[in-house]
Amino acid sequence: MPKIKLSNNFIKKVCRVALNEDLYPSGDITSNLLRNNIKKKTKLISNQAGIIGGLEFAKKTFKLIDKKINIKIKKKEGSKIKKGDLIAIIEGNIKNILIGERVALNFLSHISGIATITNSFVKKVNKKSKICCTRKTIPNLRVIQKYAVKIGGGENHRFNLSDEFLIKDNHIAANKNIREIIKKAIKSKKGKTITVEIDNLTQLRKIMGLKFDRILFDNMNYKSLKKGIKLSKKFYETEASGGITLKNVKKISLTGVERISIGSITHSAPSLDIKLQI
Repeated sequence: MPKIKLSNNFIKKVCRVALNEDLYPSGDITSNLLRNNIKKKTKLISNQAGIIGGLEFAKKTFKLIDKKINIKIKKKEGSKIKKGDLIAIIEGNIKNILIGERVALNFLSHISGIATITNSFVKKVNKKSKICCTRKTIPNLRVIQKYAVKIGGGENHRFNLSDEFLIKDNHIAANKNIREIIKKAIKSKKGKTITVEIDNLTQLRKIMGLKFDRILFDNMNYKSLKKGIKLSKKFYETEASGGITLKNVKKISLTGVERISIGSITHSAPSLDIKLQI
């Protein structure tokens, strides 16, 4: 898949849209009750341990509101943080700081949350198994969520439907002939990866010998998964998905599977608890 790059212009655009969502049509009517000349030093503090991410989003949020706000970042993007750690110092007009508080914290908490849960999975598996995200992302936030997976130590699966051929169960159900679909993909390959999803060993035996790239073992029990990988690993890259949790991911990695794709690291990641303290 294309490498995700978060340019300065991209971050600025996303932050501007988020601020507009929070401030339209009348701005922060509560913070507007404050005098306009109150200067304060505030701190971004972590309320729990994890992996910090989204620092540039937070910085850009405050700068879009008030260029005079001074932000001193105290942690490196993608670094480990502990409960109580100082993440950044923000100084300036407190009214403007409070206007940007929630948007900045939302970016930090969400990106850090995905990075943290991804890292938890990465630490559970052996080095030969890569933890991958999927397309199970919040609409319009895919770039950000896949970026968060990367800083947590995970790998990005395809970004969209154009990146690679992924022949899934519904494609097979619609056509009925799995070999025919694969052969069509091979003819149309043009440098694209071809992945075939299977959910039983009978399907695997039907497609062995065809020249595609990767087999995705979906929702298979441990015994079948282990046998399937043994049969196919010399010929194809292997991947497992479906029902994977922190409790079973280590066992799955011990089958020798090369990739483990987990939708929950994006669609169900809990936010990391971060606060702005005056």
